[in-house]
This record gives sequence, C-alpha cells and structure tokens, in this order.
Amino acid sequence: MMQTKASTMRALLREGIVVSPGIYDGLSARMVEKMGFKAAATGGSGFSNARLSQPDIGLLTLMENVDACRHLARSVSIPIMADAETGYGNPVTVFHAVEYFEEAGVVGMNIEDQVSPKRCGHMQGKELITPKEMAKKVEAAVKAKKDPDFIINARTDAIAVEGLDKAIARAKLYLSAGADMVFPDAVHSEEQIARFVDAVQAPVSINIGFGIRSRPTTPLMPVKRLAELGVARVTMARMLPSAAVMGMHKALELMRDHIETGTVHDRPDLLYGMEEITELMGYSKIADLEAQFLPDDQLERKYGSEKPDYVVRTRKS
Repeated sequence: MMQTKASTMRALLREGIVVSPGIYDGLSARMVEKMGFKAAATGGSGFSNARLSQPDIGLLTLMENVDACRHLARSVSIPIMADAETGYGNPVTVFHAVEYFEEAGVVGMNIEDQVSPKRCGHMQGKELITPKEMAKKVEAAVKAKKDPDFIINARTDAIAVEGLDKAIARAKLYLSAGADMVFPDAVHSEEQIARFVDAVQAPVSINIGFGIRSRPTTPLMPVKRLAELGVARVTMARMLPSAAVMGMHKALELMRDHIETGTVHDRPDLLYGMEEITELMGYSKIADLEAQFLPDDQLERKYGSEKPDYVVRTRKS
C-alpha cells in the first residue's frame, strides 16, 4: 500500500508526541520543513492576520482557507493539519469542508464547538454550540473523509466557558461520534492537561504559546513534560507569525534609523541572505528544469557564454 502523508502522520503519532509549529504562508511552511520538524499545522489566526489583515473573528471563508492550505500542502513533503474553525456552518457544511480539505492535500483538520462567527480561542467572549450539535458535525466529518487515515481533531473551547469537567464530557462525546483526536483549547495548567488526558484516554492535542511576551492562556511547558503527561500532539500556532512580526519590526527600526541618521546597518543576524531565500524557496528546481528542457540557443540568450554552474552541471549529467 502506498504511503500517504496522512498515514505518515498516523505513524508519527504512534511513535510519540508530534510537534507541529503553526504555519501561515510559503516561507513559514518551507522553514519548518528545512529546520527538521516532521509536521506542521495551519491556524485560522495566522491566515486571518496575514492574508486578510484582520483579527481572528470568523472572517476567513472556507474556500480562502482551503486555497491557502492547498498551496502549502503541495510545497512541502511533511504532513500538514488544517484549522477548519467551526466547519463553516452546520453538519452538512462540515461534510463538504472535509471533502475540500482532504482534496487540498492536508492530513487532517480541527473542528471546534464555538458558535459561528467564532473567535480566537484565547480571546474572551466565546460562545458554544450544544454538545449534540458538535457531535453531529463530527459524525458528518467522519462520514465525508475518503482516506481512513485522515484525522478529525475535535476541538472544544468549553474550559473557558463551562469549566474542565464539561470540557471532558464534551470531548468524550466527540470521540464516541468518531473523532480521532481531541483538542482542549485554552487549558490553564499542567494539572488540567493531566486530568483531561487521563479522563479521555484518547489522542490529545495541546496548543501552547512561545515566549514571555505572548502571555499565553495555556502555560509554557517543556515538550518532554507534555509527552510524559501523554499528550499526542503539540502545536505552537502563534510562534512563527509572532517571530515574523518581531523581525519586521526590528528591520524597519534599522531602516528608519538609516533614513534619519545615514547609518548603514550590516545585520546578517537579522536578515536572511538572497541565496538562502532562493534555496529555501526551491529556485534550484526551476533552474534544473531549464537546464534539462530549454534548447541550447535559448539558454545562450538567457545566460550568455558563462552559463551558471547549475546549467553546466545538469547538462553534463
């Protein structure tokens, strides 16, 4: 049987805790793979902030989300799980959402039990649909998937609204409806994580912040400790968007200082080099295809007599 990205993700989960940094564009997706992480996760907040320039308050549409995921999934070899927010409607809409996300090449998706329009899980003012309605969404999601390895991750935001015990009860109901994994968002302590994992006896996904500035609702914890508690998957949804914003802030501070004072700042520690960016984004693949398939006279017009190393190398091979 052919190994799929979904079956790869299942295998990773069987081996131990899976660390999935949050990605939101092509640069972040490729960087996660380059740095050796074995899986990644998209986030509604990252897409809403970066693509729409809006808060994460349910403005991202189903097809905008699917389209973004499709481009990311085809750009890397590692498995990506998607954030499908509330499933964009009722159980019938969820059924269609699963079909679209699976076709886009992701290996699974989160569905949450918030009222639509939803809001970021770490914001106040969240409202929940009934457990029964969410269970029906999970049933529809399971029915819709074609690949049995595609992962339905049922997220509950109940801890902040109803408390831990009701969040556990919801999670058990979602598991009985067919969910492969459950995701309690905004867990307040290590003790709550331990109680939740022990109670549900199923794969649990936890989202944590990264860095003191983030003031996360879920406390910062070592991944090794989460593994000891039995957590199956950990995501850092806001880490890379936050790091990118900080990097842009610092770079623009230096540019502003350059304009005002004339000081030239040489900061290779702050900026990726052009060669590094072209390597990260796979420019060499385009170069190799040119070398293989463009006629000699066209290569001559493009590059002259001094052909780049990659052209000479490929021609010889």
